[in-house]
Amino acid sequence: MVKSYLKYEQSKIFGLVNSSTSNAIWSADTDTSRSTGAGRAIVPANEEVLCWDIKKGELLSRWKDNNCRSQVTAIVQSTTDNDIFAVGYEDGSIRLWDSKIATIIVSFNGHRSAITALAFDPSGVQLASGSKDTDIILWDLIAEVGLFKLRGHKDQVTGLEFLRAEAPRSKEENGEIIVGEYDSSSVQGGYLLTTGKDALIKLWELTSQHCIETHVAQTNGECWSLGVSPDGSGCITAGNDGELIVWSIDIDGLGRHSSRMDDNGSRFLHNRGALHRTGRDRTLEIKFHPRQDYIAVHGSEKNVELWRIRSEEEVKRSLARKRKRRREKQATDGMKMDLDAENMDPVETNDDISSVEIGDFFVPYLIVRTGGKVRSADWVKQKASNVVQLLISTTNNQLEVYTVDTTDKARKSKSDEASYSRALAVELPGHRADIRALALSSDDRMLATASNGGLKIWNIRTRGCIRTFECGYALCCAFLPGDKVVIVGTKSGELQLFDVASAALLGTVTAHEGAIWALQVHPDGRSLVSGSADKSAKFWDFEVIQEEIPGTKRTTPRLGLAHTRTLKVSDDILSLRFSPDSRVLAVALLDNTVKVFFLDSLKLFLNLYGHKLPVLSMDISFDSKLIVTCSADKNIRLWGLDFGDCHKAFFAHQDSILQVAFVPHNQDGNGHYFFSSSKDRTIKYWDGDKFEQIQRLDGHHGEIWALAVSRTGNFLVSASHDKSIRIWDQTDEQIFLEEEKEKELEELYENTLATSLEQDEDKDNEVEVGAVSKQTIETLTAGERIAEALEIGMVDLGNIKDWEVARSTQPNIAPPSRNPLFIALGGISAETHVLTVLQGIKAAALQDALLVLPFATVPPLFTFLNIFATKSMNIQLTCRILFFMLKTHHSQIVASKTMKPMLEGIRGNLRMALKRQKNEMGYNLAALNVIGAQMNENTVDYVDDREGDECRSTRKRGFVQVA
Repeated sequence: MVKSYLKYEQSKIFGLVNSSTSNAIWSADTDTSRSTGAGRAIVPANEEVLCWDIKKGELLSRWKDNNCRSQVTAIVQSTTDNDIFAVGYEDGSIRLWDSKIATIIVSFNGHRSAITALAFDPSGVQLASGSKDTDIILWDLIAEVGLFKLRGHKDQVTGLEFLRAEAPRSKEENGEIIVGEYDSSSVQGGYLLTTGKDALIKLWELTSQHCIETHVAQTNGECWSLGVSPDGSGCITAGNDGELIVWSIDIDGLGRHSSRMDDNGSRFLHNRGALHRTGRDRTLEIKFHPRQDYIAVHGSEKNVELWRIRSEEEVKRSLARKRKRRREKQATDGMKMDLDAENMDPVETNDDISSVEIGDFFVPYLIVRTGGKVRSADWVKQKASNVVQLLISTTNNQLEVYTVDTTDKARKSKSDEASYSRALAVELPGHRADIRALALSSDDRMLATASNGGLKIWNIRTRGCIRTFECGYALCCAFLPGDKVVIVGTKSGELQLFDVASAALLGTVTAHEGAIWALQVHPDGRSLVSGSADKSAKFWDFEVIQEEIPGTKRTTPRLGLAHTRTLKVSDDILSLRFSPDSRVLAVALLDNTVKVFFLDSLKLFLNLYGHKLPVLSMDISFDSKLIVTCSADKNIRLWGLDFGDCHKAFFAHQDSILQVAFVPHNQDGNGHYFFSSSKDRTIKYWDGDKFEQIQRLDGHHGEIWALAVSRTGNFLVSASHDKSIRIWDQTDEQIFLEEEKEKELEELYENTLATSLEQDEDKDNEVEVGAVSKQTIETLTAGERIAEALEIGMVDLGNIKDWEVARSTQPNIAPPSRNPLFIALGGISAETHVLTVLQGIKAAALQDALLVLPFATVPPLFTFLNIFATKSMNIQLTCRILFFMLKTHHSQIVASKTMKPMLEGIRGNLRMALKRQKNEMGYNLAALNVIGAQMNENTVDYVDDREGDECRSTRKRGFVQVA
């Protein structure tokens, strides 16, 4: 009988506040009943998006698509609906989330690599996305399709903003001026401003779908960020070396250009000069305050720089002060006043500020020092006008809100710094540094995680952090018997004891002269051993010390460690293990060997040679018969503990293997199953008797530093460089080795298929505008479903037609035998089945699915489209498919004689169907007008209402005239 195993699946993720792959966004509280007033932070967390209540530090919701394993790389909030967010991922896909119900509204897939920039248009119905593949795609959110792809940048897109072009002013008959603002809700207008890593800033006209202006944005080679002022009159681009370039945008000129009043090749972007911030690194973000004259600029350092935009009066006063100082200096130098008047700068004599240097308008205001390297900053929109608040997400897994006092804008001297304070922070639910060690309590209810500077105790069931301690650079940790005390081994050679109940440090023992790489509690629970880089393993007994309470004669018991024995070895100890039967101690050394000693006499029992690089971890099976070792040479070796013979050596991972752990118990005969974790971001489940891989667990986005298997074997916990802690639960689902191998081969085949299709698409990359298409496994399977439905549908139509012909001569003939699929679906017709298949494909993936179909399937498809048009079945979808297929296969259709009568039939039927819909709508509108007139007759008119109606009607008429 074929052996089956139980599958492990990821069940919980915690320990992560935010990841540094994407920007963070501040959003106002939508639910006013439980609002705390500080708002929400929408932040990336590897493949998820987390929504935090900033004030309480509570997690409100997680947005996770189970089919997506790629990391979040960009987040943007809708301009019109505060509950809608667009999220871009590393695989080039975009998902629109409704934050109220934490579900996906629509998903797009058109880019070939990570999304780097997203922007909603002012009306909120279009979305622009930029990617590392250098393309910009405009998406229609209502029709759920990609409109077109813009190519022009030679490197990744780093900034995207829609510009609102104002229509020219028009005068009404009564003299009232009405401004017709450009309506960007349709594709027939609008402008897009983009920057790229290629140091170019481009202005695109979306009506004609081409670039109307290009400038070199940065002098030093790369442009990394773009910030546009709230009124759209200017923007700032930034690159390396802290250089900021200020640009003015001619909005009125864009309005004239959009209405085709002015088409003389004028320029709309003008370089106003350069500013230099104090940080010399790459500038990651520029954020204009939505209501006040402040700009936040930051790189990847531990600070955010605030700049202030001066008003015209302030600039004039500043110029006057400069003139006065210059005159005083000249007077002290003994120069004559008449000479002074002759040589005076024209800028000084008049009050024109258009020719003033840009540094007089933009002045550095304050540097906010943060608790970690800044990844993203966003303004908090609060009602108070005398302060501004800034939400900052850092690369060390925390969120901070800083309040900056802006009451005294004109500071008396440059040395006076404006005051700021850290108001709120979300930092408790995660470590600041990578977790290096994990330990589970004996009842599997608590988890201890240790990192550089911090030890945290978690409740496994609730995922809540119970205790946080400050410790040294932790390399290993363990719960002591009773689960009340946790011991931590540090890089400085100390053993630290922490009491979980009282949240206190019990004591610190200077145990070794080098880093303590490993420690383990003896199976009898009365002692422990620590292994260090000082080439020694030390044995410690637990003892209760009676400590005197200061100022009294009473004593209190305290747990301590008593050193009993020392084992000296020839090289640094990297790992050590007791055998469960307490007979031997295995020690892994830096010289690539594992030495096994008798525990009672500490005499050498076995020497295990074979690895080419140091053994990083090992474990001994429950029955003390097998020892498994893993090494930096990417291999795992299984040895017998009786004679030290190597049972099997196999290549297990693509990178160094950091940890191995046996499933601790022996029920169902699985005591020889073990897990391994590696720098290649995967965990693998192995059968130690058959030397076969059972399962591969994917999910982490960084090297997996630590692994811990529960006492029952029902779950395992892993901690990674991506700052997340993941719990993998054993399920009741059975898996078979052959099936798993086939699944892996299928995955490999699908990945190579998708990449080969992408290479085909790359060949036509020279055109500035292209269609939005990307073949994925989803679109390929959708295309296959359509082809299959058409095939069985055509057979069924033929059978029905033959039966109807035969029935004209033989009225009692039996109906034909139909495809079992139609009978199973309730005896539906062939056209209903084809329409159901077409409707089941997402709107965004439909065109790519239709591209899969060969030309041979076009006549059958048109046959069904004709039936849809005749029976008025989903006319909108019918038209969309028809027009797309005509555009795609135009040359073949024109050359085919058989297609002409079919197309004429479709045209006639479609026109009839559209005429019916038009009449229906006209009839309904007329009926609504009649009902409205009847309601107006029955209501009492008030003078105020009538005046308001007149005002409204004139405005509307005026707007139509302008348009």
